[in-house]
Amino acid sequence: MSRNERDSREAEYIRDVFATEDGELAAVMPDAREKGLPDIAVDAEVGRFLQVLVAGARASRVLEIGTLAGYSGIWIAKALPADGKLVTIEADGKHAAVARSNFERAGLLDRVDILVGRALDVLPELPGDPPFDVVWLDAVKAEYPAYLEEALRFVRPGGWILADNALLGGRVAAEPSDDDEPDVVAMRAFHRRITQAPGLVSTLLPIRDGVTVTAVIDPAAARAS
Repeated sequence: MSRNERDSREAEYIRDVFATEDGELAAVMPDAREKGLPDIAVDAEVGRFLQVLVAGARASRVLEIGTLAGYSGIWIAKALPADGKLVTIEADGKHAAVARSNFERAGLLDRVDILVGRALDVLPELPGDPPFDVVWLDAVKAEYPAYLEEALRFVRPGGWILADNALLGGRVAAEPSDDDEPDVVAMRAFHRRITQAPGLVSTLLPIRDGVTVTAVIDPAAARAS
């Protein structure tokens, strides 16, 4: 068996055993594509990872930057307690409307607040208290460093900051060049910040296009660095 065949078989096994979608989740992206939304949601493996981490952290408040059709948000909201809250920010009003419909169909709308607007306009207006247990970044990649600085105001000590597309198709690992795209430059800066700032402990998991996982030990120390 070739390495590609083995990798494909292992990925299929992981999806089938560990990341099975229920009916509500399976319907989200086909419906979104029919309504003209881009097919850029996380896959089921990332969704399950988010769900496991949120559940394991016993999180009651989660902040998501980048709602799209609500696919990752449904995974997250299913892990929240009945009185928990997912606050999710979406720049596109059409996307937000589709997400609202999907949250409602999944029976989770009472656990979700959808804020419509550009994240860097919405985030400064969010109160820092009560804090969030988990922050999930999956929006404009060039803005990740700015999202991080805002997230450090919101997340509690002992909380988590997670970020999708950390590998950018392998481009962040290439030799740096003056021609690098803004997304690549920003992602590398984001990686330096989460790995070098005091009060943060981070790693990068090679799930799908890469997910960074940052334990926020001391957000004040990180902000001050």
